[in-house]
Amino acid sequence: MPKITDLPALVENLPERDRSLAHRIFDVSASTGKLVAPETMKAWIEASFGSIGAVVEQKIVRVTNKATLEGTLFNSLRASRPLDTSVDANLEEEIAKTMDDPFCHPETGTPADVFGRIYGKHSITAANVAKYDAHHAVVVFGDHNPLGLTPEKVSDYISVAMEWSRKAMDEDPEAIYPFLMWNCLWRAGGSIIHGHAQATLAKGSHYPKVERVRRDAKVYEDEHASNYFDDLARVHETLGLGIPVEGARAFSSLTPVKEKEIVVIGESLDESFKHAVGSLLERCVGVLGASSFNVAFHLPPLAETEEEWSHFPVLCRIVDRGSPSNRTSDIAAMELYAASVVASDPFEVARVMRDEAS
Repeated sequence: MPKITDLPALVENLPERDRSLAHRIFDVSASTGKLVAPETMKAWIEASFGSIGAVVEQKIVRVTNKATLEGTLFNSLRASRPLDTSVDANLEEEIAKTMDDPFCHPETGTPADVFGRIYGKHSITAANVAKYDAHHAVVVFGDHNPLGLTPEKVSDYISVAMEWSRKAMDEDPEAIYPFLMWNCLWRAGGSIIHGHAQATLAKGSHYPKVERVRRDAKVYEDEHASNYFDDLARVHETLGLGIPVEGARAFSSLTPVKEKEIVVIGESLDESFKHAVGSLLERCVGVLGASSFNVAFHLPPLAETEEEWSHFPVLCRIVDRGSPSNRTSDIAAMELYAASVVASDPFEVARVMRDEAS
């Protein structure tokens, strides 16, 4: 099976058209980091990393998306670093201890928006007490356990969030830029264990990181007369990183922001796309072992704008944030100010997700 360390050769072995497309979007390079281990450290290195050889010469792959300047440094050895996992590792007990919190009684335990609440089959909205933006809702799940996922439930959460966005726009017609997010458990920034997602609505312009993607995609299209998102998906698929799912194109990202990132692309936020996201999330939890994760949707505005959005699809990005028992943060200065550093192999992520689909 191919590995991320094989990526430079895999790109060069593609058919000419696909190789050219891969070079157009990605800059790929490999290097070797070397060190000298003192005799006093060898026993610890062997116990922690498996062998001295794995440490004294480390192969590092660097991938940069030339269109968006997203970039990732891959070194699988970092997955074996000794980490402080002294937090209680019994996640089921931790979740059960918080039963009967305010989100278990959302109509009396949470505030409502000025236009009321949106009700779904599996969720209900609340106004966020400490808002990111003027329009900021919480989509409170019917399930207390945030990991009790099914495609039907996830589809409901998304539908409720979008209905809230439309109601908020009715209240404030200048607010037309939707953003949906889900921070599952504390490792992913969730302050409340009870299952919940969030929705915001901006005005004036989209949130900067969404607008950055739109601008980069437009520049790419103007320069190459080709849709950026179609080309991005094609490169991943030809390299064997595609993940089959009905209703969308999905792949294991070559420039993940953190571990095991999956990108989902669709033509619209219709039922098939929402179900596809739910199916992939269910696999992430059940097969990849993700328990704390972030989900984000990059969506076009809800009304006409001066900017060009006609070729912008609906995007969903899913990223694993690691074990909730780990005290060591996965986001540090490199991720904030330089490039993402990732230990998981996108080829392994794609393989596991494909095997489950079959």
